[in-house]
This record gives sequence, C-alpha cells and structure tokens, in this order.
Amino acid sequence: MEEYQFRQCEWGECRFRFPAPVDEPRVGRCPRCGSQTHEVGVPESGQEKQAVNYRRPVFEALLDNIRSIHNVGSMFRTADGVGLAHLYLCGMTATPAHAKLSKAALGAQEKVPWSYSPNGLDTAVSLKEKGCQLWSMEATVNAEPFFAADRERPNARFIVVVGNENAGVDPGILEISDRVFSLPMYGYKRSLNVAVAFGIVMYHLCYAWQLWPRNH
Repeated sequence: MEEYQFRQCEWGECRFRFPAPVDEPRVGRCPRCGSQTHEVGVPESGQEKQAVNYRRPVFEALLDNIRSIHNVGSMFRTADGVGLAHLYLCGMTATPAHAKLSKAALGAQEKVPWSYSPNGLDTAVSLKEKGCQLWSMEATVNAEPFFAADRERPNARFIVVVGNENAGVDPGILEISDRVFSLPMYGYKRSLNVAVAFGIVMYHLCYAWQLWPRNH
C-alpha cells in the first residue's frame, strides 16, 4: 500500500496543509503556492494497528439493477470491510468483469465471493426456496425503521436486498420479502446514495452481529 505523510507550506500567508505520497517527486513544494513544505506527521492509517477479534458475519446481500459501476465498486469495498459472505449481482448490476469497477473497488472485487444472474427475482425466489429470509431496503409506506433491525435476532440465514438508484427494489422482490426496512431521512431529500446507504446498513448489521448470541 502506498505510504503517505502530511505536509505544510512554510509561507506564512499560505500554510496549506495536505497529505502527499512519500515518493512524490514534488512533495517538497506546495501545490497551492509553490513554496517549500515540511513534514508534519504520518497518518494513523499508515501505522501498524493491533488486531481486533471480531466475528465474521455470515449474512449476504443482493444488489439488483444497480446502475452506477462506481456505486457497485464502492459496495464491494463495503462488503469486504464487513466480511460479507456473498454478493448476488443481478440485472444491470456490473460484475468485476467490467474494468471500470476495479477503480472504485480497489481490489475488493477479488476478495468478496459473488455470482451473477440476469434476473433478480429469480435469484430471490431461489434463495427463499433454500430457507433464506429477504430483508429489503426500500422506503415503502409500511417499511420498518432500519435501526430496529437488530432488536430481534433472525431465525434463518438472511439476505439484504438493495435496488436500483432511481426505481428502487423490484416490486416482485418486495412482494416476497420477509421484512422491508428504510433509513430515516430528517432533511429535505428522501433518500441517500445507494452505496452510502449500503455502507450504513452493512456496518449496523455487522455491529448487531457481534451482540447476538454466539450460537447464532
């Protein structure tokens, strides 16, 4: 992984403070005014960290008709971050076969198990037939507040379903979903970027997973 350092411009009227790669040839010059800079610290992310013993979650996610390749790449990074067991990519959702996906996923697409199906509903039905629960994220009238999702431990393997940025989750998948959740929105907008919402959902469930009994 590329090493970084923080630097600061020495000109008193500039004092631009910025991160830069250690091996950047022009690191000694301020990119804002051209004056000399000096190192002021090393980011914590570049320092060795003590390993934390978290339980790897065993839930999965179904990404149905995600339009943006960049969103899919970001969701792969989140899936890797929480140790997601599997990603089901359906419909127009890009797979790691697309070169542009790797730019956003930064290698996570090589670590997270995934499969592809052209029909998200077929995949959802197949998972239901195997005994899985479907937890869909959609702002329907009767959707449950998402932050209540960890109050009751699921009694079966469950799959989190996220749908298209504009159209949402396929109505056919919603119809067979065991639970439908929505994230609360307190401002003017009615929804978050799908990759951002996916990150919130995955990490909240990952946290809940650590609290559920060990025999789950």
